[in-house]
Amino acid sequence: MKNSLSSLSDLAAAFGKAPIERDNAAPASDDSLVYSTDSGRISQQKEKTVTPSDGFARVRRETKGRKGKGVIVISGLGLDSKALKELAKKLKKTCGSGGSVVGETIEVQGDKRDVIQQVLEKAGFKVKFTGG
Repeated sequence: MKNSLSSLSDLAAAFGKAPIERDNAAPASDDSLVYSTDSGRISQQKEKTVTPSDGFARVRRETKGRKGKGVIVISGLGLDSKALKELAKKLKKTCGSGGSVVGETIEVQGDKRDVIQQVLEKAGFKVKFTGG
C-alpha cells in the first residue's frame, strides 16, 4: 500500500468494495444531527402536542411550595398555548388578581373558585372541583 488513501472511498476501493454514493443536494434527515459545518448549529423541530380534554376543567386549590399563599390551578382544558394565555388573561382580569400559564395549566392567585367556575362555564367548559 504505497498509495496515499485520501478518502474513505479510496480505502473502500483498495479493499474491493464499491463506495456508497450519497446525493449531496438533499441532506439526509438525521434527527440526531446537532451541528453541521455548512449551516452551523441545527435546531431540532419540536412538535407541540396538546393533551386532549375529557370534557371537564379541573379546578383545585394549591399552597404547596408557595409559602402558604394559595393559588387556584385549572387543568384539563385541552387548549393550545395561545388559547390558554387568552383564557388566563380573561380569568385574571375577572378575578382582579395575578396568575400565569404553566405548561398546560392556568394558575390564578387567590381563592376565587366561584368566580372562576362562572367564567369557565360561560366559556363552555364543565367544571369539576378537585382536592380539598
